[in-house]
Amino acid sequence: MAREDAVRCLRCLLYALNLLFWLMSACVLGVAAWIRDSLNTVLTLTAHTRLEEAAVLTYSPAVHPVVIAVCCFLIIVAMVGYCGTLRCNLLLLSWYFGSLLVIFCVELASAVWTYEEPSVQRSDMISLKSRMPNYGLQRYQWLTHTWNSFQTEFKCCGVIYFTDWLEMTEMEWPPDSCCSNQYPGCARHAHYHDLSDLHQEGCGPKIYSFIRGTKQLQVLRFLGVSIGVAQILAMALTLTLLWALYYGRKAPELDSPAAPTPPDEPAPIAAAQGASGCSRSIKICTTVAAAAKPKEHQFEMERLHAAA
Repeated sequence: MAREDAVRCLRCLLYALNLLFWLMSACVLGVAAWIRDSLNTVLTLTAHTRLEEAAVLTYSPAVHPVVIAVCCFLIIVAMVGYCGTLRCNLLLLSWYFGSLLVIFCVELASAVWTYEEPSVQRSDMISLKSRMPNYGLQRYQWLTHTWNSFQTEFKCCGVIYFTDWLEMTEMEWPPDSCCSNQYPGCARHAHYHDLSDLHQEGCGPKIYSFIRGTKQLQVLRFLGVSIGVAQILAMALTLTLLWALYYGRKAPELDSPAAPTPPDEPAPIAAAQGASGCSRSIKICTTVAAAAKPKEHQFEMERLHAAA
């Protein structure tokens, strides 16, 4: 009874861990996709600078293709583990344990291999100004779109201040993406009437803060550590469940062996043989008696006929 309760408890814990694997893997994929969009924008603005290298070093462990593939594979493994736990199948549970072990080793190796502290300074932000003169040119429409998207998303303007657009380009006022309330011609109106309608913070500090780490990156790191701890716990529980199921099947065979037939039991056998012999004798006697009755009757009839 205690063994059945332990197996039931182990199965419930594995159900919860597999559900946790699904949720955390889905969260990792969602947050990684969200970060990848912002990272692509930053890499476009910081191309051929030290900031680009620092951004790659910071976010490569979070959006690395190996990590994405591992999360997708972990969802499938969790489904196999759920089926194996539901059916108490030793083969599926063994495959589940081996897959978790391989995934954990890949995650650990990927984290060690891709981890490197980026070396970036605030003075490196000045190099972003070299990307500003190409804004608005016909063959650099992709760069124009990137600047507008970044300034709108991060609520910034220029590199250090919005006047960088006036210094580095031939523009008389900043782009409309610098306005807090965007509409066509809002930057011109703000330039001549109210500068407070423009974002006062430059995009350089925003990019520097992004490279040093964002809240999304911290969430990904927390999820990665949580998945690793959950995998270790799931492997330990799976081993325990395998041991309980394997020895639970072997125990009844060992505890209740087939009782061998005692070699020396003459009395019951003799009694059985005597009983069968008696019954056989009774049948024979009855048959003989039944066969003898007609002969006696015929002899009596002949004797009476002779006397007459």
